[in-house]
Amino acid sequence: MSLLFGPIMSLLSTLVPFVFVMTVVVFFHELGHFLVGRWCGVKVDAFSIGFGPELFARVDRYGTRWRLAAIPLGGYVKFHGDPNAASVGTSEAVSTMSPAERAVTFAAQPVHERAAIVAAGPIANFILAIVIMTGIFYVEGRSILLPRVATVQADSAAARAGFAPGDVVTSIDGQPIRSFVDMQKIVSASSGVALAFGVERDGHDVSLTATPERRDVKGALGTASIGVLGVAASTDPHDVRTERLGLGDAAAEAAHDTWFVIDRTAAYVSGLVLGREKPDQLSGPIGVAGVAGQVAKIGIGPLFNLIAILSISIGLINLVPVPLLDGGHLLYFAFEALRGRPMSLGAQEFGFKIGLALVSMLMIFATYNDLAHYARG
Repeated sequence: MSLLFGPIMSLLSTLVPFVFVMTVVVFFHELGHFLVGRWCGVKVDAFSIGFGPELFARVDRYGTRWRLAAIPLGGYVKFHGDPNAASVGTSEAVSTMSPAERAVTFAAQPVHERAAIVAAGPIANFILAIVIMTGIFYVEGRSILLPRVATVQADSAAARAGFAPGDVVTSIDGQPIRSFVDMQKIVSASSGVALAFGVERDGHDVSLTATPERRDVKGALGTASIGVLGVAASTDPHDVRTERLGLGDAAAEAAHDTWFVIDRTAAYVSGLVLGREKPDQLSGPIGVAGVAGQVAKIGIGPLFNLIAILSISIGLINLVPVPLLDGGHLLYFAFEALRGRPMSLGAQEFGFKIGLALVSMLMIFATYNDLAHYARG
């Protein structure tokens, strides 16, 4: 028994944080659909966290079945009259409903209300991320390490650009730089891209141009390719300060960081399409579970920060215009608004099958990446 205790506890230390993180992210995504659907007068038949066998369920006074299922890898809201949880097609039962019952189905709503209901899920994810980050900034403040260069690596991008110890980076491509972390965020996402640096040196302003080099760095999810400048941060305690933020400033900082994640993710996806980025950086449930377990050991604050990052990612993924995802529904609604009538049921179902195949292939590829990362150690 003692030989099994260690592996069991190790497995639980990974699974429990993973289930917690995914449940929070999925719940708020589906809550967005649910609340706007209710606001538009649509009856909700089921609100499910997870898929597969039902572990727990209760029916509220509005007739919604709230269920917790065994597989915590997603969830859904099933509106009245939908033939399936993906809200694809129109149930034959709708045609036999009374006018009053048909009026509370998802399909009976105006196209702009259906679009609002669908878009509410990803929007809820972005709001969740901003709320979490606002709380973290408000409670912990903002730790700022002055973007001062302590050392410059020989034969690095920084050395070739003319950086020197003691330089303080003030801007990159015209964007003000407040901290060393600000600089790292831009540099790491800009491998192979020439950046214009504004630098303060001995009281004078200096302009330098450097192109971060692509380098493979081992992290929690395996090896990732990032841009590297070749400078080390200052270790002088006088270059570190903590700013206490009011609620408004904390919210503004949270919105700024949320937008940064959205922008960098979009840049990675576009780079992937253009062949500039490597697809082996994509990660699936196994990788997320591993990160959740590691972050949970650090503390509750970093775990909630992970929830915020994943919430943004889930929101973005769902906006991709692929049938099956929210973005695919919005694409259908855009066609409907332009044509003045919905796409044919056959076309919707065909698109759904294509979307299912694409999402399945992406999940298989991401899982393969996770297994390959762990196999390489």
